[in-house]
Amino acid sequence: MSGTEPSTSRPVYSIGAVARMLGVEPATLRAWEERYGIVVPARSRGSHRLYSRDQVEQVRSVVRSMEAGSSTADAHRLLAEELGLPPDAEPAGRQDVVTLVLLAERDRFAAELCEYFLRTEGYDVRLAGEPGEAERSFAEHRPDLAVVDLTMPGGPELCERLARDDTAPVLAVSVLALQDEAITRGASAFLQKPLEQLSFVSTVRDLVGASALTRPERAPVP
Repeated sequence: MSGTEPSTSRPVYSIGAVARMLGVEPATLRAWEERYGIVVPARSRGSHRLYSRDQVEQVRSVVRSMEAGSSTADAHRLLAEELGLPPDAEPAGRQDVVTLVLLAERDRFAAELCEYFLRTEGYDVRLAGEPGEAERSFAEHRPDLAVVDLTMPGGPELCERLARDDTAPVLAVSVLALQDEAITRGASAFLQKPLEQLSFVSTVRDLVGASALTRPERAPVP
């Protein structure tokens, strides 16, 4: 939980140190802090995150739960129970804010796996199997993020058109190392398949960022 800056008589750890100790990317730690609000490190006068030893152990508990098969959300719920927090506790101001992701993916299995990753983390998802369907969905639903498979027919061009719209970031994915083409086409980020859940969700979280929390609330996608 959050608190004042820890006493100098007790050890404190930087986010980089915690990331190395637990084998978790710093971006993932920031995403967990922002989304779940359970392990919230103190801040130094220079706004650097300072984790106490107890907080390191709390994050370690989350990592162990996930290694045992729990989803990220379930791992944080278990931690909340261990800490005696109310079961329905939510970070202030984040209730009922729905973030919509458009997933343009030709491989049905890959699409369903990515959808599972995203819905587990509380995102709403729209699937599209080809560029025309993706563009129609993008125009109708105005997602917070578009994920585009560059290997689908017309995928690179779709990436470029959606990025040019400039209303939502585009995350390009591919089994091929197409990062240069992805960035050239206007994608905000690129991930090579096969996608690893933590890396994928953390990248989505980074791209959506805090700006999604300031958009008008919307009902979940039916």
